[in-house]
Amino acid sequence: MSDRIPRVLVVLADGCEELEAVTIIDLLRRADVAVTVAGLEPGPVTASRGVRLLPDIALDSIGGESFDLIVLPGGAEGARRLSESDRIGELLMQQIREGRCVAAICAAPTVLGRLGLLDHRRVAAYPGFLEPLEIPGVEIEAAASVVMDGRIITSRGPGTAMDFALFLIEHLTDPTTRDRVEAGLQRPATHHSSATEGIAIRVMR
Repeated sequence: MSDRIPRVLVVLADGCEELEAVTIIDLLRRADVAVTVAGLEPGPVTASRGVRLLPDIALDSIGGESFDLIVLPGGAEGARRLSESDRIGELLMQQIREGRCVAAICAAPTVLGRLGLLDHRRVAAYPGFLEPLEIPGVEIEAAASVVMDGRIITSRGPGTAMDFALFLIEHLTDPTTRDRVEAGLQRPATHHSSATEGIAIRVMR
């Protein structure tokens, strides 16, 4: 493992799914990943169940910084707002052009789908969100908690948020760090599994 600390940008919009957002941020920070939480708009974010979250920074305040990974939590309204943001679209397309990864969970894969980033890929998402987009060649994996196809990582929803976050940890660091973080969570033994042992699908491109 490199000594360099991985850098991750998590973007929140009003209507985001708070369980997913907090799980992703919390677990990545337990793994000593440098997480920047950016609000789509300045100020607190009101999540889908009324929980108020305070981002570290407004998205427009991020200049030319680069991140190893950009993560989009879900929530129907949050995903809609992200999809309508030109700034988000620019960041995601630049991330892919420069060979870095993007990740989205629940309704947020629709943001990637509208940008053409899911064309001819295998993905996971909350049921019913991607189908109306009629994405060319997309394969929706209904049983997988996490799917990584090339530089795109997706997951299904609140119930898979912990598996998603642990997968991101292993991707950014190593299996040992992932196992250390998971051990501290005291998950039931039936949930313990390496990210390569059936919870996730990986497609190499």
